[in-house]
Amino acid sequence: MSTDDLAVALATASEGEASVVQSLLRSHGIQAVISTDRLGRVASLRGDPQLTVLVMVAAGDVAQAREILGASRAAVSAGDGPPADEARLEGALGYRFANLGVLEDALTHRSRVHEDPSGGVVDNESMEFLGDAVLGFVIADLLYRECPDQDEGGKSKLKATLVSAVTLSERARALGLGAHLVLGKGEERSGGRSKSGLLADAYVAVIAAIYLDGGIDAARAFIEREFLECVREVQMGRRPAGFDADAKSGLQEWTQAHVQPLPAYNVIGERGPDHAKIFEIGVTVGQEVVATATGRNKKEAEQRAAALALQRLRRGGSPW
Repeated sequence: MSTDDLAVALATASEGEASVVQSLLRSHGIQAVISTDRLGRVASLRGDPQLTVLVMVAAGDVAQAREILGASRAAVSAGDGPPADEARLEGALGYRFANLGVLEDALTHRSRVHEDPSGGVVDNESMEFLGDAVLGFVIADLLYRECPDQDEGGKSKLKATLVSAVTLSERARALGLGAHLVLGKGEERSGGRSKSGLLADAYVAVIAAIYLDGGIDAARAFIEREFLECVREVQMGRRPAGFDADAKSGLQEWTQAHVQPLPAYNVIGERGPDHAKIFEIGVTVGQEVVATATGRNKKEAEQRAAALALQRLRRGGSPW
C-alpha cells in the first residue's frame, strides 16, 4: 500500500494496543500497518502529545476497520469475553483462560521487553523453560501408554521428533500463533512472526500458560489434542501431515541423498550468564554455512540450525 492511500484507523499511545488491533484487522481481511506520527499532527489536533502510534489502513477500508474496532470495544465493555483477537486464539487452542495476562506473557518476545523503558513488560523465556518440562513429561507419559511395544530407544527417538523445533514450529503455524506474537519493532521488521525459532518458543510458552492457568489436566488435554493422532499414525507406519523427522537426521539424510558432504555444527558465539547462556550454532555443508540459529543449549541450537537449513535446501536454496 502506498502511504498516500492510507488513512488512520486508530491513534494510541500504546504499541501493544496497536499490535493487537493490527492482528484483529488482519483476521478480518484488512491489511493494516503501524506507523509513528513523528510530526505529532494527530496528537496536536487532539491536544494530547502522547497519541503517537498510528494503525493505518487503505482509505477505502477505514470505515469498516473502525466499525470492527467499535464492535470489539463494545463486546469487551459488555463483558462478553476477551477481544475478538484473543477469543479467536482461545478457540484455536481449545482452552479459555481465566487470566489472559498469562497468555499475553507467553506471546511476548524479549525484543518487545528491550524496547519498553517502563520495565513493566514480561517476556516468555521463563515460560519456555516451564513449557518444555510440561511438554516433555506429557509426551513421555503419552508414549508410555500408547507405544507399549516400543523399546526405550524407539520411544526416545519418537519423543525427540515430537518435541523438535521443526515439529513445534509447524504446530504453532497450524494454530496461527505468529499473528498473535508481541514483538519489538526490529523483530517485526525482520519477519519475526514467521521465524521457526520464535514460533517454537511461543508454542511451548503457551503450553506453560495453559498449565499455569488451568493446571496439569488442562495442559495434558491440549498436548494430547495436538499430538495423540500423530503418535497413533506413526504407530501404524504412516507419517502425519506437518510431522517432520528430527531436523539433524533429516538434514543428514538430505545431504546423503544429494551426494553432498555431511553437515558439521560449530559454535559461533555465546552470550548471557552461565545460568542462562544462549548459544549460536552454524551448520556447514562443505565450505558453506547454510544456516545459523540460537538456543539455550548446544543441542537445541543445532536442531534449530538444521531445521532452517532443511527449509532453505528443500525450497531450492542450495548453496551449490
